[in-house]
Amino acid sequence: MKKLLKILLIIVAGLILTAGLGATYIRLALPNVGPPPEIEVDITPERVERGKYLAWNVMLCAECHGKRDFSILTAPTYPGSEFAGGEVFDHSVGLPGVFVAPNITPYGIGDWTDGELFRLITTGVKPDGNPVFPIMPYHNYRKLDPEDIKSVIAYLRTLEPIELDHPASKADFPVNFIMRTLPKPPELKPAPDRSDLIAYGKYLFDAAVCGDCHTKLEGGQFIDPIAGGGREFTLPDGSLVRSPNLTPHLTGLGKFSRESFIARFKMYADSSLVLPMVEPGDFQTIMPWKFYAGMTEEDLGAIYEYLNSLEPYDHAVETFVAFQ
Repeated sequence: MKKLLKILLIIVAGLILTAGLGATYIRLALPNVGPPPEIEVDITPERVERGKYLAWNVMLCAECHGKRDFSILTAPTYPGSEFAGGEVFDHSVGLPGVFVAPNITPYGIGDWTDGELFRLITTGVKPDGNPVFPIMPYHNYRKLDPEDIKSVIAYLRTLEPIELDHPASKADFPVNFIMRTLPKPPELKPAPDRSDLIAYGKYLFDAAVCGDCHTKLEGGQFIDPIAGGGREFTLPDGSLVRSPNLTPHLTGLGKFSRESFIARFKMYADSSLVLPMVEPGDFQTIMPWKFYAGMTEEDLGAIYEYLNSLEPYDHAVETFVAFQ
């Protein structure tokens, strides 16, 4: 019996040692995506214009790095909060930690090199070598056109500094270790030709991170067909929002023509539109319609063509459940 106990103690000690060595390796050696590229982005009018379009209307840097007002339908950002950060994503919305959107005006990133910004956007790794939680969709941005990434950087450099500091984000255990294993070197490539509507639509679909919101997620893994809908989001009042099906089934995009799809977005581009107030328990959506409404009809049409090329998925979604 003593011999068996001794063997068991040796095994347990070995497992603890192995776990400790593994944790040390993850902490010290990962993420391993290489150093920031040695680049200097030329701030040209063309790049700034393209970067502004991407940051506001496609990649939604302005929205994610702003503060949202959930008392108004679509929860638009408070005017002037864009890019200054401060939105909190935490346990109340089902996330494993407290993650605070950082300030990405020159006040927050002014001492970063262009290469450090480029690496952060495309790999999720900060200048200090630590990763960001993948609510920042670097896993999508890592496959974009490097010129589009540089355009966003050029535009961010032109913003007025907003002197606003925020607490550091903090992931729960063991996610703080797991997230170190997620960043990968980027796989950047030129954007498809705009004449290839399906390929270019997919490029925009990925850049706009539509798939992350419109695909069902369980346990940190997407489990249904891309764009099949059903991902759940908890609102501050406790109500539940589910993303709709975007595949070309009648339970999803099948009921939309190209024209009606584009019009659905463009209705929010009307400068005279006043979004209604929302009381707790009233219908609400987190779809940032007013930001996406700034996309060109050409780009919205390309996204429609890509979505219409997907395999139809029969999935009727109840998109809103009020908190009881």
